[in-house]
Amino acid sequence: VTDLDGKFSISNVPSSAKTLVVSYVGMEPQEVAVEPVLRVVLETSTQALSDVIVVAFGTAKRSSFTGSASTMSSEEISKRQVSNLTNALAGVVAGVQATSTSGQPGTKAEIRIRGVGSMAAGNNPLYVVDGVPYDGEISALNPADIESTTVLKDAASNALYGARGANGVVLITTKKGTSQKTTITVDAKWGTNRRAVPNYDVMKNPGMYLEKAYEAIYNSYYYQQNGTAENARNQALTYLPTNSNGGVGYTIYTVPSGQDLIGTDGKLNPNATLGYSDGTYYYTPDDWYEELFNKGNLRQEYNFSVSGASDKVSYYFSGNYLDDSGLMENSGFSRYSTRAKADYQAKTWLKLGANMAYTHYDLQTPADQTSSGSSANLFYIANYIAPIYPLYIRNADGSIKTDSRGYTVYDFGDNTSTNFNRTWMSGSNPAAMMQLDKRGYESDVISGRWFADVELLEGLKFTYNFGLDVDNSRYTRLYNAYYGQYSQVGGIVYVGNERKLGINHQQLFTYKKTFADVHFLDILLGHESYRYTYNYLRGSKENLFNPDIVEINNGISSPSVNSYTNKYSTEGYLSRVQYEYDSKYIIGASYRRDATSRFHPDNRWGNFGSVSGAWVINREEFLANVPWVNFLKYKISYGIQGNDALLYSDNLTPNYYPYQDQYEVSNSNEDFGSVLYYKGNKDITWETSHTFNTGVDFDFWNGKLSGSVEYFNKKTKDLLYYMPVPISIGYSEVPMNIGSIRNQGFEIDLRSEVISNKKMNWSIYANGTFLKNKILQLAPELKGELIADPRIYREGESMYQFYLRKYAGVNEEGLSLFYVDEVDSSGNVTGTTTTTDYNNATRYATGNILPTLYGGFGTSLNYSGFDFSISFTYQLGGKTLDEGYRSLMHGGSASSAGQNWHIDMLNSWSESNKNADIPRVDALQNFTNSRSDRFLISSNYLDISNITAGYTLPKELTRKFDIGNMRVFFMAENVYLFSKRKGFDPRQSYTASGAYRYSPIRSISGGVSLTF
Repeated sequence: VTDLDGKFSISNVPSSAKTLVVSYVGMEPQEVAVEPVLRVVLETSTQALSDVIVVAFGTAKRSSFTGSASTMSSEEISKRQVSNLTNALAGVVAGVQATSTSGQPGTKAEIRIRGVGSMAAGNNPLYVVDGVPYDGEISALNPADIESTTVLKDAASNALYGARGANGVVLITTKKGTSQKTTITVDAKWGTNRRAVPNYDVMKNPGMYLEKAYEAIYNSYYYQQNGTAENARNQALTYLPTNSNGGVGYTIYTVPSGQDLIGTDGKLNPNATLGYSDGTYYYTPDDWYEELFNKGNLRQEYNFSVSGASDKVSYYFSGNYLDDSGLMENSGFSRYSTRAKADYQAKTWLKLGANMAYTHYDLQTPADQTSSGSSANLFYIANYIAPIYPLYIRNADGSIKTDSRGYTVYDFGDNTSTNFNRTWMSGSNPAAMMQLDKRGYESDVISGRWFADVELLEGLKFTYNFGLDVDNSRYTRLYNAYYGQYSQVGGIVYVGNERKLGINHQQLFTYKKTFADVHFLDILLGHESYRYTYNYLRGSKENLFNPDIVEINNGISSPSVNSYTNKYSTEGYLSRVQYEYDSKYIIGASYRRDATSRFHPDNRWGNFGSVSGAWVINREEFLANVPWVNFLKYKISYGIQGNDALLYSDNLTPNYYPYQDQYEVSNSNEDFGSVLYYKGNKDITWETSHTFNTGVDFDFWNGKLSGSVEYFNKKTKDLLYYMPVPISIGYSEVPMNIGSIRNQGFEIDLRSEVISNKKMNWSIYANGTFLKNKILQLAPELKGELIADPRIYREGESMYQFYLRKYAGVNEEGLSLFYVDEVDSSGNVTGTTTTTDYNNATRYATGNILPTLYGGFGTSLNYSGFDFSISFTYQLGGKTLDEGYRSLMHGGSASSAGQNWHIDMLNSWSESNKNADIPRVDALQNFTNSRSDRFLISSNYLDISNITAGYTLPKELTRKFDIGNMRVFFMAENVYLFSKRKGFDPRQSYTASGAYRYSPIRSISGGVSLTF
């Protein structure tokens, strides 16, 4: 076959030949009658595409791929109603775990591939878009533009990405034009967002809460101060309405003259009526949870695309608008995005391509949604506040008060907005902050990919890839000048700017050649360089002239400004060789020499690579006559990768200069002063992971059972982490390379085309990952153990275990008991006893708390135009600290007065309930809900993550309106979570969960999809 400027000439065709078969990877084969001149158009084949997988710096046949990878197709992506792709990967892609600290629309999930491979360095995977590493926000990518997402999980598949691929690689391939006919698609969705995970079972009856608050004060005087029952009762009645000694600070019941709010039996006076007026204001509690969250908010999304192809050009253009509202006012995510992608075969030896995307998004989010105990955290206050407090200020007649500007006036509980003062979160009201405060991020993201392919010789190609990602974000924050704690300074305004710039160059030579029809050689040689710059600028002022304008010049007091720039760069030389014999035996090897700017010049170069092999067993003669074995491959690989992404000790912020001492400059009596805030170490270098992977890929009974079973073992050596040192030397820790950990396990990914014919298709999938984690070695100075409260690291044990007191129930007076070891003079443990002194109790390692098994399963059905699918994610065998529940099991002390209780506290110890395992409520008892293994809970869960149903109208009907395809559909995302306790969400973290984070959102929508 000879290529003549886009046309092909076939010589030596036998005169007896009647039929010509034309095929190409990823296209549907065509059989045509032999003619002197033919024009053959190949259509995309979904089945054929499943035989091709996107890999590092190119594509490969699945049958020849020696690494470990899982793919999520565009069809699977289209079923998910997410604003960020990362929220759709867990459960669908084997080996992937996702945790989400916030349900705020537009935020991403934290992705972990086959466990956590580092103690102090980053564990995030590398995201690669159309072959080039991506530096923009994942939420800037429109999921409707994505053709496939491939997760590379072992060193054989991701070693060529060097340092940034140490924790796995997520390859995102955007759509392109494939059909010779121009295709137009229009997709629209409308629906609502609601809170997906409810609050804990808290007390909702104000009388029930006040009875328990009375009991807490009564017990504190009766037991702690040896008071009489009468004295304890008098004290409780005196302090109950105040904001001291466990009092709640508000009177909300009207009690007949001469009577008490709480009777001698500890119960609410039946003659008391809810509602109280002091002559100026009327006080009655509101349901904060219902007022703030129990409202449906609009979600709408529109997608449009035009695509097509000819013998020389393919093109794809798209536009998207998304309005993904949050759970409350001034919270949500809106996005405008567009993409233009084209490839052009300029010459037989030259192909050019460009892929440009622009996104503008606006992220509006309440402040401080990840901090427990913060008065600015709306979720914390609304979920934990007692059911006795007004949300609004009411006039004496009971009507809700409005101010001269027409704003609803809210009760801040600070003795200035009304005549009462609550201890718990005094001076805060999230409803007012939602209405009057503003906080947002506006970003413009430009992402460009350009390439040129040059055919130098037969089989030899040079490719130049250039990637550019620019993310300009503007941050604004307004603390209102009208109400709340910042009204005392006339309001505060913050304005900031962040700019991220990533530039990537790749120069690649590839050589592919088949010899004697059975020998196939694939060689890659290349060079990659990367530069990243991050600019930060932020300023603020107080005392605003116009309280509604979010600009720094609008304020006149307490100016503050700061800025900095971080730079990071890597450079790598890479190579890969793969040899294949008769599509049966495959061996491969890769090598990359990588350098990073994060380390001292003496230590910044590292050598990494992999070796791998595969045996396609079904091509052997002994399986030639076994019809039910369609495909069977054994694979094995081993590789070494490096990780340079040391974080600061907050485990969040990247440290771009970890080998250098870092100082803060300050004004010291109008002279320069500096303070060391980070101690560097010029000797630190690469954290290296050694990964072994082996398994089988299979397809039996023509797709009735297909999938893979794999074993993986990843040992990470020379761990980057912070060694504690005596603080007397001027700092408390120093970064070092000492220690090793191991993640190993099995991964099973199964799929079945149960029924597949022209009328009906029914498929099922299920995957699971069994994971074990172990610390192999710590620094010798630590003598096998490092305590990082509340966790403990021990050699030979999981890096995920707590170091906690053990709860031993309650004593005869209802106080918490904890176990304590008895030791002899030599320090040997001789026995165990109990103590009521929490501080003297012994701390014990809890053992591994990570889940043993995680994954997902689901099914999809298509029948006569109707389609239905449902998907689940699950997790089994782990534990976590339920910090939300612990906070609601407090003893009623003065500091927690006004904070709600879980209804389990109704079963706390009392004189009439001495067999209870829950300590008594006591305003002077500090250990009632102290952290212990009492609050460890199973982290098992089952999540109905998505349900989709639709109907595609018959083509004979749609053709009448010149419509190629029309489908109406219903979608539900984040449908329902089954966990050990109502309100408990183990998906927040591997270690702890609380009710102070932005709750996950359930989205329910309907829509229509049209193709012309």
